[in-house]
Amino acid sequence: MIVTGSMKRPTTLDELIDPRMLARLDRLDLRTRKMFPGKLQGERRSKRRGQSVEFEDYRNYVAGDDLRFIDWNVYARLDRLFIKIFIEEEDLALNLTIDASASMDAGSPNKLLFAARLAMALGYIGLVKQNRVGVTIFGRPGIPGVVRLPDMRGRHQVDRLGRFILEQAWRTGENIERGTALAPGPGGGFNEALSTIARTRTGKGVMVLLSDFLVEGGYEQGLKTLSASSGYDTYCLQILAPGEIDPAHEGDGAITGDLRLTDIESGRGAEVTVTRQIIEKYRERVRNYCAQLEHYCTARAMVHRLVRSDESIETLVLDTLRRRGLLA
Repeated sequence: MIVTGSMKRPTTLDELIDPRMLARLDRLDLRTRKMFPGKLQGERRSKRRGQSVEFEDYRNYVAGDDLRFIDWNVYARLDRLFIKIFIEEEDLALNLTIDASASMDAGSPNKLLFAARLAMALGYIGLVKQNRVGVTIFGRPGIPGVVRLPDMRGRHQVDRLGRFILEQAWRTGENIERGTALAPGPGGGFNEALSTIARTRTGKGVMVLLSDFLVEGGYEQGLKTLSASSGYDTYCLQILAPGEIDPAHEGDGAITGDLRLTDIESGRGAEVTVTRQIIEKYRERVRNYCAQLEHYCTARAMVHRLVRSDESIETLVLDTLRRRGLLA
């Protein structure tokens, strides 16, 4: 992938997400493959039987049941004791985690910009549906550890969510006053950041991890630690630029010949001779890498999906993620 530095970064909420798109997002809501009882009353039905005001069914009384839920009117007619069953509503938390490493802030279209816009769209859906929404950003060049915007709720928090993403996703200094800094593990890389997130996790809910998963040394330890921290229904959205998937889509497609390539994160360089055979072998390596990541996620009950940075976010949210069970 050839890094381009001409990307105009958004500075306002309208530049981050198309206002016309927000009206279409209003009708969506979050879903989860797991059922998490919450601290506050939410808007979605749970498989858990509870004590809300929405009646569902009756069952026979057994010794030890709470007498307050006996239907005495039925008892008066049938001379039998029945317990009223209600649908309990659950309070769902959405945890948006953005990898803002140097490799993410690259590509055409820019991967980090795509991740920021997708996080804004998902966060908007969560907030307007009265879910708890929190955002964690890690991997920013020169800033170890992670920065987190604590959980919030309600449509009135949409501007706050947008400001946090705009101010923190591309920050490369030490000023992180709008978030809550969490102590990083050694090195503060991908795996250490996910370990920190798992260790400081509170509550339960859905986690959406936005990253290219191009991690020197491998991503396995971080995902393993995250999956071992029970309470998350995790979606790993792997964002790659078209030129990373197939170099034929990189620039004018003419990337053969003698080149000097420099790793954007480590700074290490290498002299290479790029041929058609090398490009085909590269394509195969990328396919295998993504397939291995998908297998690793599936084995740990995580959902993986490869997303191109030139994909329509509107189509991704309104169609693809609905079919994958994240949205309804």
